[in-house]
Amino acid sequence: MTALAIALAVALAIGIYAMTFARWRFTVVEAEAAVLPAGSRPIRVLHISDIHMAPWQRRKQAFIKVLGSLQPHLIVNTGDNLGHTDAIEPTLSALGPLLDVPGVFVNGSNDYYAPRFKSPIAYLFKPSTPHHETALQTEIMTSTFESLSWKNLNNRNAVLDIAGTKISFIGVDDAHDDLDDLDALNSDSSADLIIGVTHAPYRRVIEAMAEERADIIFAGHTHGGQVRFPFIGSLTTNCDLPNKFSKGMSAWAFDRRVVLLNVCAGLGNSIFAPIRWFNRPEVRLVTLVAKN
Repeated sequence: MTALAIALAVALAIGIYAMTFARWRFTVVEAEAAVLPAGSRPIRVLHISDIHMAPWQRRKQAFIKVLGSLQPHLIVNTGDNLGHTDAIEPTLSALGPLLDVPGVFVNGSNDYYAPRFKSPIAYLFKPSTPHHETALQTEIMTSTFESLSWKNLNNRNAVLDIAGTKISFIGVDDAHDDLDDLDALNSDSSADLIIGVTHAPYRRVIEAMAEERADIIFAGHTHGGQVRFPFIGSLTTNCDLPNKFSKGMSAWAFDRRVVLLNVCAGLGNSIFAPIRWFNRPEVRLVTLVAKN
């Protein structure tokens, strides 16, 4: 076998793995954030993002259905739940066991419109351009969320009492599609904790939420870069967030005040870009604890 044939065989094997098993290795990533007032009880936050559900994705649906075993106190869903014109029913079915848990949600552009093919190479040069071709029945999903235990934070605010802590939530609709209304952010000054929720972590949103005294912000959208490389990390965030912050927890300072940003790499991808590399699909279980 020639060197070229070996190289082609290796490339083919990597491609098959990245398009199959690498996308199915769902995991729960745990983290901790010291943001609660002294003496507060810990709060377990299950952060779900970028499911990009398609009807045939049984492994993903099965993984989501058992997440209730983590016993979260709060669900934060940062959007792009849908990934197909027929995805609403299987998405609601998979999330069903979690809808009894208090939660909040925002939408991503894929919750409004079905995906279409885009050049994956273009993502390396600039954020993708949202499209508005095939509208989805988004209201069926959002009204179901709202009718149960989840608060709609698309350019809205809400207050919940979780484990004895009064939490003020501020949220925006998808900033990637310019649907964010930063003037709508209005935190409750009497709250013990302020949480920001956005689908896409554009820096304008992070700064605006920091100005509203957010202690921690939850976001998705980036897919963790989707394709990552050892020692390099991701090559894109599909927004203006620096690549090194494409997933995980980071700290941002504004006027001598620090806000934490928790970015979830998500569980899915567009059906037209079915690949993951050095980047397991994830949900994040963030335990909020008292400040030292």
